[in-house]
Amino acid sequence: MSRKIIIDTDPSPDDSVTFLMALGSPNELELLALTTVGGNVSLEQTTINTLKSLELVGRVEIPVYMGADRPLKRALITAQEVHGGNGFEGYDLPEPTTKASEGFAPDKIVELVMDNEPNSITICAIAPLTNIALAMQKEPKIKQRLQEIVIMGGARSEGGNVTPAAEYNIYVDPEAADIVFTSGTPITLVPLDCTHKALSTDARLEKLRAVGTLHMEAFYHLLKFNRIYDSEKMDMDGGPLHDPTTVAYLLKPEIFKSKKVNVTISKDYEITRGMTVIDWWGKMELPLNTNVLYDLDSEAYYDLVIERLALAGG
Repeated sequence: MSRKIIIDTDPSPDDSVTFLMALGSPNELELLALTTVGGNVSLEQTTINTLKSLELVGRVEIPVYMGADRPLKRALITAQEVHGGNGFEGYDLPEPTTKASEGFAPDKIVELVMDNEPNSITICAIAPLTNIALAMQKEPKIKQRLQEIVIMGGARSEGGNVTPAAEYNIYVDPEAADIVFTSGTPITLVPLDCTHKALSTDARLEKLRAVGTLHMEAFYHLLKFNRIYDSEKMDMDGGPLHDPTTVAYLLKPEIFKSKKVNVTISKDYEITRGMTVIDWWGKMELPLNTNVLYDLDSEAYYDLVIERLALAGG
């Protein structure tokens, strides 16, 4: 039986690869909904990018719900310097002909979790955690009914990609992250320490392009642009393909290495705002609230990404 998932997203290209991989894995995953949030770009634009991606592969039946347009207590900080003005630079996809479904994303998360069997739904969180925190505030019972939340975010020893201490998704809304990490819901975290080992090299992108379909050609160009910032700013051999690690973990957990630890979110001091304080050696003797992925087989990961992304096109 396939695992039911909701993907909470703020699409730049790697977000879209994530949910298209899920659609290319119907035997393992059932994508119930996509929920959008203000993040890499505005809420309106993240929703447009989600709809564009679904239309590219003819999967317009998947409901898309718009959520929070800003963090719980702060102004939104986008990542347009990384992903371009519309979050999707590098290839011009047609404007969507479909629209978002009716309903507020946090409400729909609550509805889906409460209407399904306990411990039957997993959330893949690949954006600021605002929608999920709002859902938990609206209906605290979902904390115990979720099977798991798999989060792309944070860092341990790799350092942040927004500040020396913080990764973008956690930095944007640390108050929301704190609500999620203290919820008691089983959490798996994929930090930069892991995703920075998953680089979109020329050889890997050429392998993706060689599939030869329209959507793979589009993502070849989108991912090629998407890697420019990190490859130049951080002197990497290509850019990290961050967000698909969440779906890859659900599909093939054996390609990752992990450790159960305590993760606490720093939100009170500006210099460490959004830092994921990972107690790797159990010094504080706090509850082990997070399964942290710290390594992956990068070749197996890219093989899986290419295989399942290709299958999303039918």
